[in-house]
Amino acid sequence: MSSKALLNAFKSNKTAFGIWLTSGGIFHARTVAQSSPHLSWIVIDCEHGIIPLVPGAAETVAAIHGALPNGGGPSAVVRIPATGVSTGTSWQIKYALDAGARAILVPMVSTAAKAREVVSDSRFPPLGRRGFGSPFAHTNWGVSSSEYLATANDNISVIVQIENQEAVQNAKEIAAVDGVDVLFVGPYDLSISLGYPTPNPDPHPDVEKIIQQILSVAHGAGKKCAIYCSSGPQAAKRASEGFDMINVTSDVGALTQGINDSLAAAVA
Repeated sequence: MSSKALLNAFKSNKTAFGIWLTSGGIFHARTVAQSSPHLSWIVIDCEHGIIPLVPGAAETVAAIHGALPNGGGPSAVVRIPATGVSTGTSWQIKYALDAGARAILVPMVSTAAKAREVVSDSRFPPLGRRGFGSPFAHTNWGVSSSEYLATANDNISVIVQIENQEAVQNAKEIAAVDGVDVLFVGPYDLSISLGYPTPNPDPHPDVEKIIQQILSVAHGAGKKCAIYCSSGPQAAKRASEGFDMINVTSDVGALTQGINDSLAAAVA
């Protein structure tokens, strides 16, 4: 069975650390998935990364879930390219989940109405309107099609990104939507939306106040709260603040830093 690492971390109230995957390739994804025993999830970024949703997401999900034996590796999370301000999210959620993703991440969800739509597209009836029929989702989970149908609603995490002023204003209503599991703070677009520079590396103090408000709102509604970080020390700080799901680095960031550090040591 594919990894339940993310869901298990949520259920045990442990911090789930992850990595952002922005570059495609089966072997690349597998290498990242095998990189650390502390890795709970990997976001397959089909929004700003160069991984196409079709067919790249499905191949990458399979590579991640098959990277370690007995489903012992990280959970694959697919961030779809369409944002919450568009009308094109429904088919993209369907494709990502039919590819076997363990969680769906939808950018720029700014209203409770959109959050309810995302949940409905992510759940089979009677909880939603997701259609059944993929020959691949259950195989990527390592279960039968009937078992997938019976268990998917309880084992797929729905994650919505809070990253603009409208979403901040509606955060309580979004968090209250039944079926939304995680509010994910996107500090870069959030900063821009509020009229501040992007984090360098930390957000502006005024943006930081709002980030803490989102954390409080999520926990007040009994939901998890996630945030994007760009380094281990930054991620450790967010963990101490109570964030439940934290990005630590990206594939490109880690690769660049690793090469730079090794060469710097070689020429020192």
